[in-house]
Amino acid sequence: MTHVVAEPCSGCKYTDCVVVCPVECFYEGEQMLYIQPEECIDCEACVPECPVEAIFHEDNLPEEWASYKDLNAEMAEKCEVITEQKTPLADSKDS
Repeated sequence: MTHVVAEPCSGCKYTDCVVVCPVECFYEGEQMLYIQPEECIDCEACVPECPVEAIFHEDNLPEEWASYKDLNAEMAEKCEVITEQKTPLADSKDS
């Protein structure tokens, strides 16, 4: 089982979640973060840290964001791992 970063992260890219991840399974894209499903240990540490509530267990992923499960797997392979907190994007939803 894995967690999935969904649409609310797009354009925000808060990184509060990456600093609590014990296995470093977050990857940084241009507009959002992704979780590598084969690396995620399903610990849920990241879920309460996300200020825009963008991280879901794959079994609880809202239907309208179902495509994000495959997108996370695909993009994690193309992006660099991120382990440190960074400033969110300028147009983030809470700034």
